[in-house]
Amino acid sequence: MWQGRTMAWEDDLFALLDDLEQQADALYDAERAPELADRSRAEYQQVTLASRLMASVGREVGLEVAGVGAVAGVLERVADGWCLVRGADQDWVVTMTAVRSVSGASDRAVPEVAWSPLARLGRASVLRRLAEAGERCVLHDTAGGRVDGIPRRVGADFVEVAVGEDARVVLVAFATLAAVQSRD
Repeated sequence: MWQGRTMAWEDDLFALLDDLEQQADALYDAERAPELADRSRAEYQQVTLASRLMASVGREVGLEVAGVGAVAGVLERVADGWCLVRGADQDWVVTMTAVRSVSGASDRAVPEVAWSPLARLGRASVLRRLAEAGERCVLHDTAGGRVDGIPRRVGADFVEVAVGEDARVVLVAFATLAAVQSRD
């Protein structure tokens, strides 16, 4: 009998200790939940628009671009400071700093360390390629201005564009360039 009492007493003690441990776990979880939520918010502040767009490559997106307005199409490429949107009639090379809003983006993000080395090419590379190909295009600035012509040469912070029949040269500063629209 004595042994039966000891067992009942021990069972009660272990049950009490288990209950206290569960209460401590619940209190710890309750105290930690706001800290985890705060950490999650703090980590999300590291996510860039470009990394969200990188995860959206291949999706139909809508961009609101300063000086241009709405640009819609399939997001084909994202790179350092620019993205390529293939619309129904034209392709658009959009400067990231001119993007006001994006709709249709993925909920995910791709950190820059996971990007292809080609994604590190800046918009000057795109403009040099257009110049080499002699592609006629429209360069839109953030204030709503347009320059219709053929990019000829690309400087450190500008692009030289041949405009009109007389091939008059216009320099377009990168600082105000919002988008480049294909013409043909």
